[in-house]
Amino acid sequence: MVTRDETSIIDAVREAVAAIPPGSVASYGDIGKRIGAGPRQVGRAMSLLDDNVPWWRVVYADGTTASCHGGRAPALLLEEGTPVAGKRVDMQRARQRWMD
Repeated sequence: MVTRDETSIIDAVREAVAAIPPGSVASYGDIGKRIGAGPRQVGRAMSLLDDNVPWWRVVYADGTTASCHGGRAPALLLEEGTPVAGKRVDMQRARQRWMD
C-alpha cells in the first residue's frame, strides 16, 4: 500500500525525471536534493513509475546505469547522444543542472 506521503514523493520524482532532457542524466541523489528526499526514497519511487517516464536518465552518482528493464538503459542513453566514458555516463558532461 502506498501512503499519501509516498504519493507526493512519487509525483515529485515523476516531474523531476520528466524534466531531464535527452542527452542528460541525474543521479538518484540529484533528484533527492531537488525534491527534498533521500536517494533511496527516489529509487523506491522510481520502481513505482510507469515506462512513460524516461527512467533510463536516472543513474547512480558514479554514472552507472540502471540494470532494470532488461539492461536497456545504456543503449537508450547512447541513442540520445548521452556522453559516456567507458561503461558509465560521463557525469561531468551529462549531469542535468536545473535552473530554479
